[in-house]
Amino acid sequence: MSKVGNYDINPDKRSSLGDGGIKAVIFDLDGTIADTLPLCINAFRIAIEPLAGRTLTDEDIIATFGPSEEGTIMALVPEFYDKGLADYLVFYEALHNHCPAPFDGIIEMLEFLHSRGVRIAMVTGKGHSSTEISLNQFGIKHYFSQIETGSPLGPVKAACIEKVLNNWNDLDKNEVAYIGDAPSDIIASRKAGIPVIGAAWAETTDAEKLKLLQPDQIFYSINDLDKWLQENIANDLN
Repeated sequence: MSKVGNYDINPDKRSSLGDGGIKAVIFDLDGTIADTLPLCINAFRIAIEPLAGRTLTDEDIIATFGPSEEGTIMALVPEFYDKGLADYLVFYEALHNHCPAPFDGIIEMLEFLHSRGVRIAMVTGKGHSSTEISLNQFGIKHYFSQIETGSPLGPVKAACIEKVLNNWNDLDKNEVAYIGDAPSDIIASRKAGIPVIGAAWAETTDAEKLKLLQPDQIFYSINDLDKWLQENIANDLN
């Protein structure tokens, strides 16, 4: 793997991207669109600790991730599930001013993709309600033609990516790229059979773990990804 600018190029993986360019992009949310992971953890702690009757570390909470927030609450306080979920959503929305906007450059990227006629969707492990809260807070919901959210029963990203691809069945899989910040994003994208771009700009992202899984590309800044997209978007979209 060689380094170009501030991002790595993996020549062995690059061939899975279509020679004609990218025609559609699927985004993750937490840690990719915005720095929402600390917000999630804080809301969980405030909502769940009184019900659990104990202190919860970040590790306690993160260990339950994979399922949506509903799954996290079921794992930590199953006997108080309804109250736990209701309180979590109240605190998640109330504390969202701690994360008032997407990462710098994300809205401009979405606007560029939209203006070029690139199809845009979202596949996130978040639950439906918290996803709605964040997208409404950021004012970006209208950019996504399809939004697939997580399940309380476990990871479903690969299946959700397939749902999006089924609606884009006129596209080849190598014309669609998933952008996400977690190893699970790379695994899900590989399972669904599409190229994957590692988003390594958030402080919460472990870039080394992403690199070990060899995404097609990995970027350490939104600006570098934006430049790369501008060079690799298909020319025959409009």
